[in-house]
Amino acid sequence: MIVVDTNVVAYLMIGGALNPVARQALLIDPEWAAPALWRSEFRSVLSLYLRRGLLDVKTALSLAAEAECVMARREYFVESPEVLRLVKSTVLSAYDCEFVALAMRLQLPLVTTDTGILSAVPDVAISLEQFANS
Repeated sequence: MIVVDTNVVAYLMIGGALNPVARQALLIDPEWAAPALWRSEFRSVLSLYLRRGLLDVKTALSLAAEAECVMARREYFVESPEVLRLVKSTVLSAYDCEFVALAMRLQLPLVTTDTGILSAVPDVAISLEQFANS
């Protein structure tokens, strides 16, 4: 099992340049975990695509359902003390710290494309590309 951030889920579901890399990561480890926050962040990504006319509502709903299936039974709540301690000791947002805190709690790598996370917690985070090529 790995912890993934919302960007990784978005690349897998919506596509883009890193879609093949995200697919490879899913083949390597199909058990993806994330804080429950991922749903709201993913909906925010879908809303951007909707507003720009890049997706219609039916497709966005289908992508949301597919993503929820990928993440099913591996969504976690992260406690405030875990997040706020990381906020204090890093430059990361509270949102990013939820993913880091979960990875630390589960003692799993956090797979991400976020360079800020990769720089702030290199002992926890691994890039999507590096994970997919391992």
